[in-house]
Amino acid sequence: MSFEGGGRVRPLTVHRSATARRMRLAVDPRDGAVRLTLPRRASLSAATAWAETHRDWIESSLARLPAPRPFLPGATLPLEGREVAIAWDAAHPRSIRREDDRLIVGGPAELIAARLLRWLRAEALARLSEDSHFYAERAGVSLGRIAVGDPRTRWGSCAASGDLRYSWRLILAPAEVRRATAAHEVAHRLHMHHGPAFHAELARLFGREPGAERAWLKRNGAALYWVGRAG
Repeated sequence: MSFEGGGRVRPLTVHRSATARRMRLAVDPRDGAVRLTLPRRASLSAATAWAETHRDWIESSLARLPAPRPFLPGATLPLEGREVAIAWDAAHPRSIRREDDRLIVGGPAELIAARLLRWLRAEALARLSEDSHFYAERAGVSLGRIAVGDPRTRWGSCAASGDLRYSWRLILAPAEVRRATAAHEVAHRLHMHHGPAFHAELARLFGREPGAERAWLKRNGAALYWVGRAG
């Protein structure tokens, strides 16, 4: 069974859960995956028939997803909240550099996407490392290893060891959103929960309650997952 909307075709993926008490349908805004979760002993044929009755909702949800933004010559992408253009010419140096609202990219065209991704991840790691150490000094705590990845469910995480891990996609967001995320994770070095003491420490580190930054991620975060995607 598959669904089509907004020029996208997505198969139905089925997940059986030992804890699920009822069937659930969801369209993931990060990649457009259509997921059906059902209790372990539920009838698969009944579940897929039920999913079919929700076809209109699923396909309208697919149509509302953000547009893919592949890394192509002349395309744009957000960088620290500003749109920048990919200015490619094979004769340009292969080392990517930023000039105002352009990213200068050289080398073979077929390597643009891979090289831009490496550059963005390196930029994200550099900025988030700087942000994290800034807030760690303010908090009076030590940090372990800092790394970036592409997690599906978290913008950042803090381990009990002091290791911090972030989504590289934070480099696409406005700088204050990125800094608020770093302050959030550093605050967990003092409070490994989300209680009042944690929020008070976060507001102290960041200089204020980062409600506007949380709201920005809630509104725009899903679109960041489509940057660099072809479909």
